[in-house]
Amino acid sequence: MARIIAVANQKGGVGKTTTAVNLAAALAAAKRKVLLVDLDPQGNATMASGVDKREAKPNGCEVLLEEAPIEKAIVTTEAHYDLLPGNGDLTAAELKLMDAIAREMRLKEQLSKVRDKYHIILIDCPPTLHLLTLNALTAADGLLIPVQCEYFALEGLSSLLDTVKAVRQRLNPKLEIEGMLRTMYDVRNNLGNEVSAQLTQHFGDKVLRSIIPRNVRLAEAPSHGQPIHLYDRSSRGAIAYIGLAGEIIRRERGQATTSVSEVVTVPLRDEPEATLDTAVDIHQE
Repeated sequence: MARIIAVANQKGGVGKTTTAVNLAAALAAAKRKVLLVDLDPQGNATMASGVDKREAKPNGCEVLLEEAPIEKAIVTTEAHYDLLPGNGDLTAAELKLMDAIAREMRLKEQLSKVRDKYHIILIDCPPTLHLLTLNALTAADGLLIPVQCEYFALEGLSSLLDTVKAVRQRLNPKLEIEGMLRTMYDVRNNLGNEVSAQLTQHFGDKVLRSIIPRNVRLAEAPSHGQPIHLYDRSSRGAIAYIGLAGEIIRRERGQATTSVSEVVTVPLRDEPEATLDTAVDIHQE
């Protein structure tokens, strides 16, 4: 049965969608059966997966409103993970669910119908703590929090953790913090180093060892409708997400978390990119 991981942070621009899409692709490359749920009305994870959000019918809206079976809405992507598409219709779904009975449970109920088909289900959440995100937290086993290594990184993090506490008490007592992922990291930036140190000081082993660096190729990939390992598999961004996938798999197995991204020497400046030939083959995991 799949482990369900929500990727959430109410602060926008921290790399939630980038992480959800590229982690899904890296896990699929590691021979895991993966479902990515786009729960953000912006539909960015859908577009970054190479699926036109305007043409995706049925999609997550119809599934949440029980107007279409989830099996009919799921599509397979070029990167070999499955996708439950999302678009602006999710805003309408959120409004219609406001008066529904057990409204926070809708996503959990729908995912239970396909959960035994996958190893991991990832949910890309909107940058809010409204009903859609509550649905994701209620359905999830773990919460992955991307944290940008910049000035306002810790702003609002306490609000998210308060929400997690409330969800545990009222809706989902099994919800755990899967980890905090440092994103957009630049070793040349003293502020980034300070933020990273503060996160480790405050949250200890909840901070994942994998770090996602700033990378132009990683930023370009969504405009081509591809995860980074299809767009440029030798880039620093691709190697970093392979490392993250390896760490997630190790945590799932309860093993020591030595990240692949720590084993591989990944240049943090815009020098010639490292190649995957030097990476640990997580297919053997």
